[in-house]
Amino acid sequence: MTLTQILRLPFSGNGPWSELRRLNLSVPFLAWVVVVPMSFLPPVLLYYAGTHYGDGFLAGFGGKEWRFITTILFLAELLTFFAMGWLIHAVLAAHKLEVSYQDAYTLAAMAPLPLWLSSLALLVPVLAVSVVAVFAGLFLSCALVYQGVRSMTRRSQNDVVAMSATYTVMAASLLAWGILMAMVWAF
Repeated sequence: MTLTQILRLPFSGNGPWSELRRLNLSVPFLAWVVVVPMSFLPPVLLYYAGTHYGDGFLAGFGGKEWRFITTILFLAELLTFFAMGWLIHAVLAAHKLEVSYQDAYTLAAMAPLPLWLSSLALLVPVLAVSVVAVFAGLFLSCALVYQGVRSMTRRSQNDVVAMSATYTVMAASLLAWGILMAMVWAF
């Protein structure tokens, strides 16, 4: 798969998603090659920002135990991938949409890519840049879920059943993301 096809995933229904399905990526491959390396980005960059920017970035930001927080965040991200793969499969099955576990985990691996990449904004010591990047990442992640559900279940555009399943998956995804963020700020 080319970088152009990956960049088209949030905006295109069948083309790049069909190519992704054709690759027939196994769950362990997705976990080791996509999820684990990309899950390193937010904790590493958060650790960098927390230890280098301090309270100049955000009040109370410098006095945290970043080594502990980022380790827990990394482990939680890995756990979230496996939980979301299962959840995507369960939600689609409840909506009577056929999808394999492999396709559900492919979607669970692709959907958080924009959020993982939005952590690159932490390299800029300006809070507003990070906030804009996170909201852009959330938007693109939701678009990936919608296009992925539609493509993986072979539904047409504006299909109400696919939209309903997508909203359920997005709500669970945003809840999981919110819990991860609350966990970071709680410690």
